[in-house]
Amino acid sequence: MQAGYDIIGDIHGHARTLEALLGRLGYSLFDGVYRHPERKVIFLGDFIDRGPHQRGVIRIVRPMIERGSALAVMGNHEFNAIAYATPRSGGGFFRDHNAKNYQQHRVFLDAYEYTDDYHELIDWFGRLPMWLDLGDLRIVHACWDREAIARISNNYNHAGGLSNSLLYSSCTHGNWEFKAVETLLKGKEIALPSGHSFFDKEGTERHHIRVRWWDGEARNYRAAYLGSEKLATQIPDDDITGDHLLEYSRQDPPVFMGHYWLSGQPAPLAPNIGCLDYSVAKPGGKLAAYRWDGERSLSADKFVTVTSMEFALTETV
Repeated sequence: MQAGYDIIGDIHGHARTLEALLGRLGYSLFDGVYRHPERKVIFLGDFIDRGPHQRGVIRIVRPMIERGSALAVMGNHEFNAIAYATPRSGGGFFRDHNAKNYQQHRVFLDAYEYTDDYHELIDWFGRLPMWLDLGDLRIVHACWDREAIARISNNYNHAGGLSNSLLYSSCTHGNWEFKAVETLLKGKEIALPSGHSFFDKEGTERHHIRVRWWDGEARNYRAAYLGSEKLATQIPDDDITGDHLLEYSRQDPPVFMGHYWLSGQPAPLAPNIGCLDYSVAKPGGKLAAYRWDGERSLSADKFVTVTSMEFALTETV
């Protein structure tokens, strides 16, 4: 009998750290699959890119998902991989093969691009849902946006996987699908005031920030910013002039997300909102999980972490 869910954040090719976390959570390898006698894992996506064990992570998570010991949603890195691999009918690809995109995706391409299983894995990524609504629990990679979920469900008649038509529409600027998928997988974004920008973790200048989309008390840009505490010092503290919020009531079921490269001691962002991306791909970063047992109010003492165990950029697993 299943007792609860262990929700695990962004892994980014860190297979050894994932194995250590699964062991700490009480999962054992049985017939090639990590299992728990009473619980299941829910993965928040972003299995790939950045870390050294691209194939190693897939060899762990995919059998768990396919053989019933885990659920999962798509992360923005899986979406980007699909778009990078899929040609447009008029030439080029849905994600440009420029130097910036190649560098972000390089370790995954080094492990898979010219192999027999590359396109089969890309197809599998496309079958991952972009959200899970389990009734008492909600799962999404970056932002629970009711309107985006409803419009995708109503117009594409599926539970959030990436059909060819949705891929085309969501990779075309100006379409509502583009904004909907961007919000679900990358978060709610607002523009900084004129003349302001910051440099992200990869040194790219940004003029927009991801925001604490549920937080009505965040009235200025720095308070609303959702991401690394170190980067927050670059964000101006000017008052926000537009709407940055999405409704998520304290009476709504708990929702878990990843994506935001948090740091410090894991804790709920709100009584019913948890983020499990604690920067595993950075030195000193953590792979984080939350042991959920049906509670509506989340607790800091139910987070479980393992400090990242690998940083090399070569495929070794």
